[in-house]
Amino acid sequence: MSAPFTVLFVCVGNLCRSPLAERLLRARLQERLGDLSAAVIVESAGTRAVVREPMDDMAAQELARLGFSNHHFRAHRLSAQMLTEADLVLTATKELRSRVLEDVPAALRRTFTIREFAALVDGVQVESPKSLVADAAQRRSSAQLQEYDVPDPIGMGAAAHRVSADLIDASLTPVAEAIAAAVRHAESVVSTR
Repeated sequence: MSAPFTVLFVCVGNLCRSPLAERLLRARLQERLGDLSAAVIVESAGTRAVVREPMDDMAAQELARLGFSNHHFRAHRLSAQMLTEADLVLTATKELRSRVLEDVPAALRRTFTIREFAALVDGVQVESPKSLVADAAQRRSSAQLQEYDVPDPIGMGAAAHRVSADLIDASLTPVAEAIAAAVRHAESVVSTR
């Protein structure tokens, strides 16, 4: 197997949106791929994260409602190295996508909002996770969404956390399907050689 494919979720504090997305995608890939899920590393970070802070309580409750645990989660601050090393960067908002590209302009072809990438990969089948990202980058202008952002629920109460969690949950279904299909295809090519 080749080097793992790395997905990095980015929000502001790394307390609500990005850790929820990290845990959901990791669990969905495990469900779909079993042992092959080791081919994908899923991480998260925040542009203004307080390092080692636990996940926000309301976000953790939403994650539990969706059937997953925030066990051992600790916040990470976003670094240029993380952005450089990630194969796919998924941000909570267009503003955060712009911030990522200010820090690492070379990440343009592999940086999307979560909702944008979900729209671009829904139903797409390609031969590897990296080709999935390349295909999405080529077709970026075809993602005509009403809303690209997942709103920040921090300090906004339970209803805002539910909206944010549900948007992330809905977006990650096509993302997990597309990445899992690409991993399976890449693995089948390797095993037939």
